[in-house]
Amino acid sequence: MSAANVAGGVLALGLLVYLFVALIKPEKF
Repeated sequence: MSAANVAGGVLALGLLVYLFVALIKPEKF
């Protein structure tokens, strides 16, 4: 895997976690 693939994967995972938390605890956003 290239560095770009790893960075993209981490970014996508972080975005998914952010959206999940935003759905579960909307009062914090």
